Amino acid sequence: MATSSKFLHCRNPFLVSVLSIIIVYLLIKRWAKQKSSIRYPPGPLALPIIGHLYLLSSSLPKSFQALARRYGPLMRIHIAQSIFIVVSDAVVAKEVLKVHDAEFASRFEFGPAQYNIYKDAGFITGPYGSYWRFMKKLCMTRLFTGRQLDRFNHIREEEMVKLLKSLVKKSREGKWCDLSAELANLTNNLIFRMTMNKRFSKDNSEGNEMWKLVTELMGLAAKLGVNEVHGLLKNFDLFGNGKRLREGLERYDKLVEQIIKDYEENYGVDDGSGNEDLMDILLGIYRDKNAGLKITREQIKYFIFELFAASIDTSSAAIQWGMAELMNHPQVFKRLREEIDSVVNNKRVVKESDVPNLPYLKAIAKETLRLHSPVPIFHRECIKDCNINGFDLQVKDRVLINAYAIMRHPEAWSDPD
Repeated sequence: MATSSKFLHCRNPFLVSVLSIIIVYLLIKRWAKQKSSIRYPPGPLALPIIGHLYLLSSSLPKSFQALARRYGPLMRIHIAQSIFIVVSDAVVAKEVLKVHDAEFASRFEFGPAQYNIYKDAGFITGPYGSYWRFMKKLCMTRLFTGRQLDRFNHIREEEMVKLLKSLVKKSREGKWCDLSAELANLTNNLIFRMTMNKRFSKDNSEGNEMWKLVTELMGLAAKLGVNEVHGLLKNFDLFGNGKRLREGLERYDKLVEQIIKDYEENYGVDDGSGNEDLMDILLGIYRDKNAGLKITREQIKYFIFELFAASIDTSSAAIQWGMAELMNHPQVFKRLREEIDSVVNNKRVVKESDVPNLPYLKAIAKETLRLHSPVPIFHRECIKDCNINGFDLQVKDRVLINAYAIMRHPEAWSDPD
């Protein structure tokens, strides 16, 4: 009772001041929200400091999916000190990505940008602007056109045959095989060869160093991305990951700079392939004084980095999931083999030219990507105030598109899982 009496008499003026400030702040915030004409998307009760972390598991896509069942396809989520707008169905996603595509053309960057030596040089993760528009046009008209990809058809076939021969050899010798590693090597080499043609092989030290660096840097970037939700703490490199990221990017920069110099030294020399790789095209635009936009060496380096980063584990993971689903559904696997045998007569390897005649194979590929999206959540940033699904979104609002939930929405799919 004596302790309670002391508390009731509030003998600690500092405690009284702190509590008063907090109460006044919360009252003002509530009053301002009530007076505001802005209609925010709904969301669960957010706790101080942690926000909605108490409602989230290690699998964000599944957590967002569960919350969307209660709060709707467009909801406001607080992850610690950061606020995100989460989209969880196809109708709202179409409104964001198609109807209001200009307002959501930008992507926000996770984590503090001061450790990125290529700041403002990004395209895939960069803001909407003249460089973004130029690179998008370049990708659609030169870098990734059907004609350009057809030029690399022989590379894809060569790498696939090498993989199959390796698997057959190990099988005959009774050796075990890490299929995950083999598929990762396959996809990595495909990207590497199409980006830099035949100048390096998978056994080349520079090539291995490139992939090692990109993988390491992606891991560090992910750790820094977690800091994004911790308010002011995100600006402090508490665990040294920012320093390691900057040092890794500097090593990457030296490596790619040497590759570019090798290209420049061999400029005009026919390598016998008759094909331009992506680096050839980018350096050609870099040298072109009449190009629509002058790109820099830093932009070329970071674009190559973004391509490699985007390919890590994504394609190989999709292939692994596809094979796992086939093994779990033997009747589907049997029907697929019958279709393939009817087209290629079991006498040769399936080629890309056979795919139009393999509708069941295409359906399996699409279903695999639906169930196991390589990127379950992707992000956008609002660059202009707009109204989505009856709610107001403002400039700088960060939007997360939950592809996992969209691809498993019960109203869109008869058998979502």
